[in-house]
Amino acid sequence: MKKVLVINGPNLNLLGTREKDIYGEETLEDIAIKMNTEAIKLNVDLSFIQTNHEGEIIDKIHEAKGRIDTIIINPGAYTHYSIAIRDAIKAVEIPAIELHLSNIHAREEFRSKSVIAPVCVGQICGFGSLGYILALNAAVMI
Repeated sequence: MKKVLVINGPNLNLLGTREKDIYGEETLEDIAIKMNTEAIKLNVDLSFIQTNHEGEIIDKIHEAKGRIDTIIINPGAYTHYSIAIRDAIKAVEIPAIELHLSNIHAREEFRSKSVIAPVCVGQICGFGSLGYILALNAAVMI
């Protein structure tokens, strides 16, 4: 059974109420339920977390070494500047998929640069919550 860790970064706990025109009306709990349903179909052991704290994200990545097959990460705003998260992903040598609900390349210029993407096997963005399902399917295939 493949083990997948989904890490959600800052402000994703506000989904459903925050900038609905960009992020939609689904809550993070709604997305977790969809992912758990898909994980059962795919025979995946899924862990799903959210934190607003960079250090906690790094700790979860470190704890995944030797225990998790793939990491799916929506780093939120950390995407654009967290060299520490980037280094953690690179250090543990676990395939990672970067994920965003919105198309970061079609938004403000500062959002189009990801320091995380170069250490990931791929990036999924712009598909809303469907991106989580796409990422989970990709995690199974890599």
